[in-house]
Amino acid sequence: MAVLLIGTLDTKGAEYAYVRDLVTAAGQEVVLLDAGVVGDPGLPVDAPALVADVPAQVVAEAGGASLARLRSDGDRGAALRVMADGAARLARDLWERGRLSGVLALGGSGGSSIAAAAMAALPVGVPKLLVSTMASGDVSPYVGQSDVTLMYSVVDVAGINAISRPILGNAAAAIAAMAAAYDARRREAPRDDRPLVAATMFGVTTPAVTAARARLEELGYEVVVFHATGSGGRAMEALIRDGYFAGVLDLTTTELADELVGGVLSAGPDRLSAAGAAGVPQVVSLGAVDMVNFGPMDTVPERFARRRLLVHNPTVTLMRTTAEECAAIGRQIGAKLAAATGPVALFVPRGGVSAVDVEGGPFHDPAADAACFDAVTEAVAGTGVQVVDSDDDINQPRFAVAAADRLHELIQKSG
Repeated sequence: MAVLLIGTLDTKGAEYAYVRDLVTAAGQEVVLLDAGVVGDPGLPVDAPALVADVPAQVVAEAGGASLARLRSDGDRGAALRVMADGAARLARDLWERGRLSGVLALGGSGGSSIAAAAMAALPVGVPKLLVSTMASGDVSPYVGQSDVTLMYSVVDVAGINAISRPILGNAAAAIAAMAAAYDARRREAPRDDRPLVAATMFGVTTPAVTAARARLEELGYEVVVFHATGSGGRAMEALIRDGYFAGVLDLTTTELADELVGGVLSAGPDRLSAAGAAGVPQVVSLGAVDMVNFGPMDTVPERFARRRLLVHNPTVTLMRTTAEECAAIGRQIGAKLAAATGPVALFVPRGGVSAVDVEGGPFHDPAADAACFDAVTEAVAGTGVQVVDSDDDINQPRFAVAAADRLHELIQKSG
């Protein structure tokens, strides 16, 4: 087991040598992966052998182009893509062979993109630390759906100086400690062998998911709740594809509304696809499809200025979906469920799809809700999708418990 250092060693050899020595002094074995695109590694002569020569292993598979040609053509972007692909494959191979206890990388935008690709190829729980000049801006391209820990480098990764020295020292200490903890966990017997269930939650569906989670835990499951904020939905879909879950309680499908209408919390077009493709049992409802999310009020696009808006908090503004939008959301959800290869139950809460959609609530709109309900039930008619129609709103405990019980039944039958 070793800490993998992924870096552009042609430009940051001294920095990686410094960090390597600190991690080694902390008791961890270190291996190096050179992903440089400019020249040869700039490490001192006493550096250990590199774990892999990325160009030799992967450039031939990238259309037969050589790294030298990419360099001579000045196509740095193409060279970075080759390196990112190779680093990802090599890191995954090391982990599968039981050699990897953590990953550390230092870099600017290019080096960070290479390291992020390698980190994304590793399972959740493997320590991943990225020290980057980009860590104080929009970090979504580097984090994605992986559990990457980001540390802002403050100064450029260019030399060991009074500013960079303590930052790199902290990074080395952090990855060494995380790797040691990871090694210890791998040696321990599993603490919990309960089957995992994924669930989706939003603030306005919290009572439903809380009640359903309690019921599923009574039935012997461990429930993993994802916040339906776009990144949460993407993370859940990725983990479903990786085979983590015995079932999915997808009560909160609001991210599909953002994807359709143009809100800021979309999980992308593949939301609500992974469980169906994998045949994983799922119970799905229509939680919070009455809303689309934006940032502060002054960030709401001008074209929506006359729509029904609700300030949820200073940083989140909600917009009520129209009957036409609700019908489109219903059709989309229905089509995804109808295409599922595993057992599916659809729970329809006719009393309201969120805490603000109930009678007297600011988003109460029976006509819009009915458009969604009619569209989704029509889309699954004649398929194997079970439809459970309820007069309750989604946050009624009996609605949530019934959904949990149905998921348990589906899992038991499919097992």
